[in-house]
Amino acid sequence: MTKNNKIKVPTHLSPKMKQFYKHVCEQYNLENHHLIILTKACESLDRCEEARKQLETDGLTTIDRYGTVKIHPLCKLELDSKNSARLLLRELGLDLEPASEPGRPPRLY
Repeated sequence: MTKNNKIKVPTHLSPKMKQFYKHVCEQYNLENHHLIILTKACESLDRCEEARKQLETDGLTTIDRYGTVKIHPLCKLELDSKNSARLLLRELGLDLEPASEPGRPPRLY
């Protein structure tokens, strides 16, 4: 995607992730396959945030039908989503500095 192309931000993302998506697209020259990875990373970060917010309400533990305290199932969802986003962003090379690292989409100047 060149800088002159209009950025088509996925409408299902949260406002924060829409802003992040647009920022990344403005900073890097991304191909279509990069945009798919970026979308999946943003979805994972949204899912992580949703789980975190629900955990604030529910707490980190829950009681099962036998009265045993267990870790809340959303803890795993939060962790899995966070790890998915981390790996997808690494796949794009966005976890690296400086921008000249091999494999990263070229930065638009």
